[in-house]
Amino acid sequence: MSELISSSSSKASSFRRMMNIKQHLIPSDALNHHGISIENHQTAATTNPTTASVSSSIGSSFQQQQTSTTPEKRYLEVKDSKTGKVIKINVEEGDAIKSVAFESLNLVCLDPGFLNTAIARSSISYIDGEKGILRYRGYDIEELAEKSSFLEVAFLLINGELPDRNQLSLWEDRVTKHSYLHENMVTLLKQFRYDAHPMGMVISSIAALGTFYEDANPALKGADLYLKGEGKEPIRVDQLRFKQIYRLLGKLPTIAACAYRHRIGKPYNNPVNNLNYTGNFLYMLDRLSETNYHPNPVLARALEKLWIIHAEHEMNCSTAAMRHLSSSRVDPYTAIAGAGGALYGPLHGGACEAVLHMLDEIGSKENIPKFIEDVKNRKKKLMGFGHRIYRSYDPRAKIVKQVADEVFEILGKEPMIEIAIELERIALNDPYFKERKLYPNVDFYSGLVYKALGFPTDYYPVLFLIPRVAGWLAHWIESLEDPDVKIFRPKQVYTGIEHRKYIPVNHRKPAQTKNATALKSFISPMSKRRSNE
Repeated sequence: MSELISSSSSKASSFRRMMNIKQHLIPSDALNHHGISIENHQTAATTNPTTASVSSSIGSSFQQQQTSTTPEKRYLEVKDSKTGKVIKINVEEGDAIKSVAFESLNLVCLDPGFLNTAIARSSISYIDGEKGILRYRGYDIEELAEKSSFLEVAFLLINGELPDRNQLSLWEDRVTKHSYLHENMVTLLKQFRYDAHPMGMVISSIAALGTFYEDANPALKGADLYLKGEGKEPIRVDQLRFKQIYRLLGKLPTIAACAYRHRIGKPYNNPVNNLNYTGNFLYMLDRLSETNYHPNPVLARALEKLWIIHAEHEMNCSTAAMRHLSSSRVDPYTAIAGAGGALYGPLHGGACEAVLHMLDEIGSKENIPKFIEDVKNRKKKLMGFGHRIYRSYDPRAKIVKQVADEVFEILGKEPMIEIAIELERIALNDPYFKERKLYPNVDFYSGLVYKALGFPTDYYPVLFLIPRVAGWLAHWIESLEDPDVKIFRPKQVYTGIEHRKYIPVNHRKPAQTKNATALKSFISPMSKRRSNE
């Protein structure tokens, strides 16, 4: 396996390839203290080098120069009229500039929400939002969902290439052998409340998992543990990295299944080694007392397709959190738990549930026109439509819709599906939504499939987290090998009070803040009984 890993590891040179990264410009609101307003001017193209300039009301200008014969010399020329200083900033491959160049002008780039900021170069996944394209390592997501398996896709994401038959067999064997949990971990899971949220149980267990492997913790073994290893042979680093990958991929479905069984008060099932990844997961969820229980293979395959399309999606909130945490050289278990915390948020991992609530509120197809009007009048929100990246139909949504048909053929149609199909038809033909390029995203049908499969709504984020760990681990490996990575330390634009003197508590007036009454906002029955008032 060491030969397999070392031969497929990414090289530092791969970070010189950039895909679909937008140019990082200074937004006007970041320059308010300079009084700058930005206007765009584009000159006509000629045989000479083209020049695009952006001028401000106080004379600062940006000039973008590019020739067709020497694109490597493309740059921005920036002049600050306040100081007269001029700097040139190279435009790198992928139409990107390094914002650190503005430090010499004593300027920072303000970009709340990272709307136009690339935090890394990556070769893992590619998205073309205008054309509705998603690729893993160059492979179309549609082809992978149809022909591949989840563990094969995980191998592709982490190693950069598809495995041959022997490599895949060895990979599957290693992951399967690490699917058992330590008895202390099982005991830990049993200590949660009977009604604890499954996502909280899973995230906590992943973080706790790191305490079982002292040899895997850079805080105990040194910050360069995953860069240099403990020995002189470079292969030791690969072995150390991949042992954690096997553990996380292997144990996570088991932890998630235990959390599910804990909620319904049933004993935990141990994993088996004669089923595939999703089949084994369904076995641990549903086996009662049967000695030869086997999940329905069609349903196992349907779940596998859903996990393939959820395995990776470029630099989203949780993936950025994973990279942020990893930059401190924390162990992968803590980083995965932190990324899972980001995924736990309702704006990220809870969108499927929001779609179901919306469809339930609509109630019937006859109520859709009224609901659409309420959306246009901003009285209601259309959940499951639109995406930060995609300005066309989300390619994953098409796959989920196909999977839904496969599941419904076995389990029967979910009643809400008729409402969803009609809502999609009306919205896609309505100029209001077409002009705004609002199309169904992956969450629109995913919740319906999970509901048909019998999963409770609060378990949906867990079904999102399990496959996404493969993508997070790919980013972990890539960030370790990126020579440009430093510990993340974003800047801020300070807007508070400049300076004031400390006043002794007996001489202060009551604090006049929006939180001033927070201490009295909630009084428990016990506090009332103990009160002297």
